[in-house]
Amino acid sequence: MLGRMLTTTRQARILNSLRTDGQVTVEELADQFGVSASTIRRDLNALSSEGLLRRVRGGGSIESDRVPFADVQHQQAEEKSRIAATAAGLVRDGDIVLLDIGTTTSLLARALRGRRITVVTSSLAAVDQLRDDDAVELIILGGAVRKNYNSMVGVLTEQALAQIRATICFLGTSGIRSDGTIMDTTGMEVPVKRAMIESSQRVVVLADATKLPGVGLLSVCGAESVDTLITDADRASETVRSMQDNDVEVIFA
Repeated sequence: MLGRMLTTTRQARILNSLRTDGQVTVEELADQFGVSASTIRRDLNALSSEGLLRRVRGGGSIESDRVPFADVQHQQAEEKSRIAATAAGLVRDGDIVLLDIGTTTSLLARALRGRRITVVTSSLAAVDQLRDDDAVELIILGGAVRKNYNSMVGVLTEQALAQIRATICFLGTSGIRSDGTIMDTTGMEVPVKRAMIESSQRVVVLADATKLPGVGLLSVCGAESVDTLITDADRASETVRSMQDNDVEVIFA
C-alpha cells in the first residue's frame, strides 16, 4: 500500500513539473525523485495511457499554458478547417451560437461570417474574425484577458454566461479520454467551459484526431453532457466507440 501511495504521489509531482516546465526528460525526473530511469518510464507510460500527458522521445510533455495561440493555430490546420466547416453546417439562421476558445472555434467563427445569427464568445480570436461582419450580432463575454490564448476567463465570464441561453454551443478540448471524458489542461478555463454547457441547448465538441485521447489534467464533463462530436479521428478508435455507446452523435469531417 505504501509503495502504491508513493507511486501515486510521484506521478502527481511529475504532472506538476510538466505543468511548470512544459517538457522534461526521463533523466531529469529520475534525478529529481531519486529513482531509476525505468521507474520514471513506467510512470510516464501510465500517465500517457490515462491521457494525462503526451510522450515524446526522452521524456514527457503536455499542452501547457505556455504554448502560444499563434503556434497552436498552425497545428493540424487542414483538419481543423474541415471540422470547422462541418460544424458551420449545424448552425441555422436565427441561432444563438456560443463559441468556446481555441483554434478550431476561431476557424468556425470565420466560417460563420455573413450568417444571420448571434454569436456569444469568450474567444478574442473569434471576435477578430467577426468584429467587422454586419450580418452577425456579436456579443463578447466579459472577464480577465488570458493574453497567451486570446480568451476571457474568470468570475465575470461565468456570471455573464449564467444570463445566456444559447441554441448551440461549440466546445474545444485538449483531449477526450477513452471513456468519453472531455479534458482540459488549464484550470481557469474549466469553469467557463462548464458554464457554457449549462447555458446551451445543444453541446458540440470539436476535436481533431490528435485530441483522441489527447492530453488533459482536468475533467470538464462526461460524455453524457455532450450531444455531438465532430472529428477526423479513426472511426474504430476506442474513444469514438465510447462516445457512440453514450448516445453521442459522432460526425466525421
